[in-house]
Amino acid sequence: MYAVLPLCQRRAWGACTPSPSTCQDVHVSESPLSLPTIADIEAARVPVSAIARVTPLISSRQLSSIARAPVWIKAEVLQRTGSFKVRGAATFLASLDEVARRRGVIAASAGNHAQGVAVAAAAFDAPCQVVMPVGTALPKERATRDYGAEVVLHGKDLGEAVVRAEALAAEHDWTFVPPFDDPRIIAGQGTLGLELLEQAPDLEVVVIPVGGGGLAAGTAMALKDRNPAIRVIGVQAEAMASAVRSFGRDVPLTVESSSTLADGCAVPRVGDLTLPLLNRHVDELVAVSEEWISTAMVWLLERTKLVVEGAGALAVAALLAGVIDVHDQRTAVVLSGGNIDINSVARAVEHGLARAGRYLQVIATVPDQPGHLARLLDVTARDQANVLDVWHRRSAPAIPIGAVEIELLLETRDASHAAALTEALLDSGLRQVDGRIGFIRLRDPVVPDPGSSASA
Repeated sequence: MYAVLPLCQRRAWGACTPSPSTCQDVHVSESPLSLPTIADIEAARVPVSAIARVTPLISSRQLSSIARAPVWIKAEVLQRTGSFKVRGAATFLASLDEVARRRGVIAASAGNHAQGVAVAAAAFDAPCQVVMPVGTALPKERATRDYGAEVVLHGKDLGEAVVRAEALAAEHDWTFVPPFDDPRIIAGQGTLGLELLEQAPDLEVVVIPVGGGGLAAGTAMALKDRNPAIRVIGVQAEAMASAVRSFGRDVPLTVESSSTLADGCAVPRVGDLTLPLLNRHVDELVAVSEEWISTAMVWLLERTKLVVEGAGALAVAALLAGVIDVHDQRTAVVLSGGNIDINSVARAVEHGLARAGRYLQVIATVPDQPGHLARLLDVTARDQANVLDVWHRRSAPAIPIGAVEIELLLETRDASHAAALTEALLDSGLRQVDGRIGFIRLRDPVVPDPGSSASA
């Protein structure tokens, strides 16, 4: 396995011009992997600048008001390929000698890493293969192919795809490009930290999404080197918080795989290289729920007009949820990626709107007689809720004989409006049977409960 040597007299990438085609003389060895240094991050800026963009740092008045602090958004969603991953991929490809590049590279990924490696490989004229799990979203697969990679669909999940990619690498003598646990990858991702401080030298807090830890480790190292007083906070999804659980330990802990909106950060085990860097350079690691992730995605779409995937929205989710305190501190939040397919956007938006009280699902069991639907609609009209859909059900087993179940999907202004509408429905004579955020189940008192003696 390749590792970056202590930077030689030619300063590795520093000997190259910003054109990827001229970055031919990087020195590598077969020595065990070692932790990257700040010199590696600084050197990585040459290949990164040849391929990646300098993404904007955008001030956010609304987020500043919520956080009670000046807040800026680092929009890596506007990066080439839509995520930060191209930084590490460019650095890794620059580290290979000409022979390794001619043989080709291979990666395993369901999205962002695949596209980053494909773009970097094309820039260095290296053949590229990517193994993606069967069932990968078609737009991500198509984008990876369009960037020039040959895509192999294999396995039911990323773990099986990695095994296949490593086997193909050994069979064809291709170089496997790891997603995060490699000094070159970490160094490349760390260029984001240097870029941040050039855009805002007086930052006091930086909040970063965490999956395997490559972005957070490299960025935190760069930030702390330039300003040891800066506070760095990592954020994971509660559903798969391997870094949070491992933080402060010597060895990473493995968590059970679980479904999460932050699928780009759904890593069951933080890296062996990234964990010690997180322990050394990150001040705090926190986790956020799926509800706050979806809320952040919707908030960003509405307020900033940026399409952000779940993993990319983690830092904003932490601010909205109030799990971190940045009061009066100049803060930057990193939007790490925006690669999300349209169907997932729709599901996230629906979930987020319901969480914010913008959707209300009402299921009412009422007598199957004229006028009861009108009663429900009259209440919604008086409270100015918009009816999106109406369904009637008579034949479900739980519906008593002589009753009908009416389901309304309503659009409300916010959570307080939804609560007021619920009270109005109860005032109309219905009683609440069940309720949770975005959903209430009602029953007319004259309709017997299923299974009761009155319905026998």
